[in-house]
Amino acid sequence: MPTHAETRILPYTARQMYDLVADVGRYPEFLPWCAAARIRTTYPRDGAEIMEADLVISFKVFRERFGSRVTLWPEAGRIETEYLDGPFRYMRSDWRFADAGEGCEVSFFVDFEFRNAVLQGIIGVVFNEAMQRIVRAFERRAAELYG
Repeated sequence: MPTHAETRILPYTARQMYDLVADVGRYPEFLPWCAAARIRTTYPRDGAEIMEADLVISFKVFRERFGSRVTLWPEAGRIETEYLDGPFRYMRSDWRFADAGEGCEVSFFVDFEFRNAVLQGIIGVVFNEAMQRIVRAFERRAAELYG
């Protein structure tokens, strides 16, 4: 149901931003509502690295774990995420990174729907603000690491 797409030019290399987003295990250190992260497994497949990971999201009285399969394409500068299990009906996201002039272009897309109608309703009200906070959190993290 909710989708969000955004493209930004940032003053870092595409590889730096790719590495930041690919480091899923560090998300609880800087992402809002991300209470925990656990990498289940990683393995190569068809020129990509596959990571299966669990994230715990905590928002108000809700605390949910969900699993996802993250496909890392370092040479192409792309990260795709698909939902495995947890509170969603479905969830997918796509990150793309490309060097551009003095920095890089970062494109982000997410599409998801929660199974729980109450949680979906709450998120629907604050969805755009939540996505902006998440994008800003990645930008702040990049400034801390590379600025």
